[in-house]
Amino acid sequence: MTPVSLPTVSAAEAVKRVSSGNRVYIGSNCGQPPLLSKALGDRHDLERVEIVHLLTVGPAPYCDKPNFWHKGFFIAGNTRPAYRNRTCDYIPIFLSEIGPLMRSRNLPIDVAMVSVTPPDAHGFCSLGVSVDIGLAACESAQMVLAEVNPNMPRTHGDAFLHIDQISAFVNNDSPVPEYGNTPTDDISRAIASHIAPHVEDGATIQTGIGSIPTAVLERLTEKNDLGVHTEMFSDGMVDLVRRGNVTCKRKSYIPGHVVCTFVIGTQALYDEINDNPFYQFRQSEHANDPFIIAQNDNMVAINGAIEVDLTGQVVADSIGYGIYSGIGGQVDFIRGASRSKGGLPIIAMPSLTSKGESKIVTTLKPGAGVVTSRGDVRYVATEYGIVGLHGKSIGERAEALVSIAHPSMRAKLEAEARELGLWRHPRWM
Repeated sequence: MTPVSLPTVSAAEAVKRVSSGNRVYIGSNCGQPPLLSKALGDRHDLERVEIVHLLTVGPAPYCDKPNFWHKGFFIAGNTRPAYRNRTCDYIPIFLSEIGPLMRSRNLPIDVAMVSVTPPDAHGFCSLGVSVDIGLAACESAQMVLAEVNPNMPRTHGDAFLHIDQISAFVNNDSPVPEYGNTPTDDISRAIASHIAPHVEDGATIQTGIGSIPTAVLERLTEKNDLGVHTEMFSDGMVDLVRRGNVTCKRKSYIPGHVVCTFVIGTQALYDEINDNPFYQFRQSEHANDPFIIAQNDNMVAINGAIEVDLTGQVVADSIGYGIYSGIGGQVDFIRGASRSKGGLPIIAMPSLTSKGESKIVTTLKPGAGVVTSRGDVRYVATEYGIVGLHGKSIGERAEALVSIAHPSMRAKLEAEARELGLWRHPRWM
């Protein structure tokens, strides 16, 4: 069958369909539609247009324009200046709940702008590298504008939009943006050395991008028949697939397939997932649902933190009052892994910040938001070890967390904990 040909327009022509007062969703991550984003930012005649999206890789030209107001589900490097300048806002929400928020019309979407593959012979385009909340946005929007890019990998699962669902098509033949892995260092490798022994053959893993996830994946090359159920992955996961460490044969939920919602990486990753049904891209409301995640036995979830206090409260989206990122899928996967048979939910972080401050603290910074509560946290790992907090008292938690803090910080943390009454032992000890 011959692929369907499309009537296309310029990006400037396509965004003429956006009206003042509209709420516009912009596709996520490396699936951001750059031509449509720029053309929308150039619409000086619009008023009171609200923009919503997750992390986007590329410019955010609408953030410094008075006629646009951005409400991010995730504040990234391209939108942090706007947040600091108070020209945008942040929506704290579990990633698993964003799609239902849109579908219920509690956050109605007027226009969805996404990147897609060219349609197949049946008229179906794929959302490619970024399905996540994009499908929910498109299916609940009044209008969909799509950049059609032949370089976008065609992914499987919940990835498909029919051309009848799209109002305007814009050609874009530029390469899909690439995003390399953060190199590992001695600290991330030390953290990984404490985590890897707990990952058993046949376990299903979730991790993200950055030096610690990369280091953990590098330590799993002796494991067998690993599965993957994750929010996202990058090139390091593909390395394990090609080595035969990841087969997904022993997964208890959707065996034989990697489950994810989006990818960020290099062209080698995009080539691997292109038209490859081994990789099943699901909506975030499905893949991030804790009850779905829990159906994977031996689910290992590895997530990061900005700071953790001595009672186990985890801050992951803010530095004080300043929003740094987003809630994302951390709580979804921590809770899902906690309910998994043999599950292992881990918060992993260096003991010190880049400024040399302790990431294990007696009290959180003023304004810092707790993402994972102390009732949800199970394990915390630094380069100095991994400790279990589930079922532990406040005193036991404080002592355990001090033991994996940086050695130069331990005496100070213990003294502060004693002063505040957190360091507690039975009278006979």
